[in-house]
Amino acid sequence: EDECKKLFVLKPLYQRVLIVFGGPLANFLLAFVIFFSIYTFVGKDFTPAVINEVQKDSPAMVGGLKQNDIILEIDGNEVKSIMDVSKYITMSTDDIIDFKVKRSYDEFILKIKPDIVLSEDGLGNQINKRMVGIKLGAYNNEINHVKLGPTQAIYHASHEVYYVSISSLKYIGAMIFGKADTSQLGGPIRIAKISGQVAEFGVLAFISMMAYISISLGLVNLFPIPLLDGGHLMFYAFEKVLGRPLSQKTQEGFFRIGMFLLISLMFFTTFNDLKDLGLFK
Repeated sequence: EDECKKLFVLKPLYQRVLIVFGGPLANFLLAFVIFFSIYTFVGKDFTPAVINEVQKDSPAMVGGLKQNDIILEIDGNEVKSIMDVSKYITMSTDDIIDFKVKRSYDEFILKIKPDIVLSEDGLGNQINKRMVGIKLGAYNNEINHVKLGPTQAIYHASHEVYYVSISSLKYIGAMIFGKADTSQLGGPIRIAKISGQVAEFGVLAFISMMAYISISLGLVNLFPIPLLDGGHLMFYAFEKVLGRPLSQKTQEGFFRIGMFLLISLMFFTTFNDLKDLGLFK
């Protein structure tokens, strides 16, 4: 009897849920620990984002952005540093991006429609990039890089994990509905390539990238697709509602669907990876 109790399938429902959820949770916790450590021992940038230049006839100029504007928010997300501007523009999935700026003593909300331009990222890879046509600088040329205490580090690390998770889900949703570029979806080959490129920028950049990959793995693993942890959690939800597990035949049907979806995703991401390497034109 004691041996039977140790069998996973015979454990109470809540225990099975906790065990299965532990995998994705570990991914999020790893990312949190990485961000927390960076903010505590290395520091976080809080340099205000000031527009040094607005390019002629750019979306920024058309939308009303001006030189010396201080960017306060993008799509409701507070801009705490220059780095936040690029991140929020890149992660936005809407056709229009809302900029909240401070100009002298007044604050304005301006709507900017970015251009989608084939450009290079910081690693030299070709990507479709959202461009608004501004160049940024530090306020009064003062760089504000601060090592955070435990409380602040916990807050900012939690916020980073939350923001990346929500933004990733929005981007995936946009891809499903054809509103985002599916060519940006990559697999192991692209991850290995980018990992090597990022490693050239130093250990800190590489560790930071590992945190973002860990978040992505946690999210993917929570998708309600059989064979993934999220699929098992979906089965447990059915079990809770019905008062009994789904029949073996029904579960096998779901597993076949899950296998088809995962294999299709694998082929699609591999195709994107090979195209990125120049094998397909």
